[in-house]
Amino acid sequence: MIGRVLAADFLKIRRKMIWGLVFLGPFGVVALQAVNFGLRYDYLTKQYASDLWGGLLENMQFLSVPALLLGITLVTSMIAGVEHQMNAWKQLLALPVSRKSVFTAKFLLSLLLLLVSCTLLAGGAMILGWGLGFGTDIPYGKLAKLCFSPLIASLPVLALQLWLSITMRNQALPLTAGILGTVLTLFGPVLPDWVIWKWPLLQGDDAGDYVRLGAGLGVALLAAGLVDFTRRDVK
Repeated sequence: MIGRVLAADFLKIRRKMIWGLVFLGPFGVVALQAVNFGLRYDYLTKQYASDLWGGLLENMQFLSVPALLLGITLVTSMIAGVEHQMNAWKQLLALPVSRKSVFTAKFLLSLLLLLVSCTLLAGGAMILGWGLGFGTDIPYGKLAKLCFSPLIASLPVLALQLWLSITMRNQALPLTAGILGTVLTLFGPVLPDWVIWKWPLLQGDDAGDYVRLGAGLGVALLAAGLVDFTRRDVK
C-alpha cells in the first residue's frame, strides 16, 4: 500500500520546482567550493598539502550541512504544500489507504529526494577534486561520511519538519522553524550536543554515536508523527 501511495506522490511532484531544488543544493555547494579553491588555490593546496582530498571535503562540509537542513525544510514544505494548495487532504484520506501509509510515503519521498541530492553532492565532489588536480586516490570513506552521515543524523529534523508541514496549512511556521534551525548550525561549536540541528555537523570519535542516535530518534519522531496524524482532523 505504501508503494502505491509513494508512486502517486512521485507523479504529483513530476513537474514541480522541487526537482530543481534537489539539483540546485549540491550544485551550489560544489560551485561555491570551486570558486573558493579557484581564488585561493595556492594557499589552500599548501595548507592541505598532506591531504588535498581531506581539505576539500572539510571545506565542503561547512556548506553542505546548512544546505542539507535548508533542503529538508523546503522539500518537506513543498511536498505537503501540494496537498494544501489543492485542498486535497480530505479527498486523499477518503481513499482506501491508511493514514499511516500516507504519512510514511511522504516521509520516504522526502528522504529519497534528499538521498538523490546527497548522491549528486558526492559525484560533484569527485568531479571537483579531479578538476583541481587532486588525483584519483579518492578517500571514499570520508566522501561517504561527508555526503550521507549528515543525512542520517538529521532524520529527527526531517521527521519534525514533515509533521509541521503536513499538520499546518500555513507554511510560515514550518519554514520559519526550519530556517532558524539552519541558522543554528552556523553557531554549531557553541551549541550543546543535545541540539538535534548540531548532530549533522559533529565530527571526531563521537560522530558515529550521533549518527546512530539520529537514526533512532528519527524513527521515534516518525512514529510519534504517525500517531498524531492518524488521530488529527487534517483539513
